[in-house]
Amino acid sequence: MLNHTLVSIVDDNQPFRESLRKLVMLFGYNVESFPSAADFLASRLLPETDCLVADVHMPRMSGVELYRHLVDTGHAIPTILITAYPDEVARDQALKDGVVCYLSKPVDDDDLERCLRSALQAGTPNDDNS
Repeated sequence: MLNHTLVSIVDDNQPFRESLRKLVMLFGYNVESFPSAADFLASRLLPETDCLVADVHMPRMSGVELYRHLVDTGHAIPTILITAYPDEVARDQALKDGVVCYLSKPVDDDDLERCLRSALQAGTPNDDNS
């Protein structure tokens, strides 16, 4: 069975973005990656994205700002934030704001897969089986 779920990755670090893209593809998802929040926001794939994985620290628009912008504009995409600079206060605020997961680099494969499943379940209208 083909999985048509689209995971979009936004990270300004090209080698990390590419390795994350390959990892998420190994999990069986369709993946598109973008070097910046602006590129993702300008993409025709924005409305088709089922889950967003974004870096917290990026130039111009951070992952947190991207998530808030999406919510404010009616595109509440289940989001996983990833950071190389863990910060408990930022993490707690992001989770309170509705981000599904807040992971530290290097990302643990199992944690990422669990977060993707969680995010995609959160994004489905029929969420009766908790």
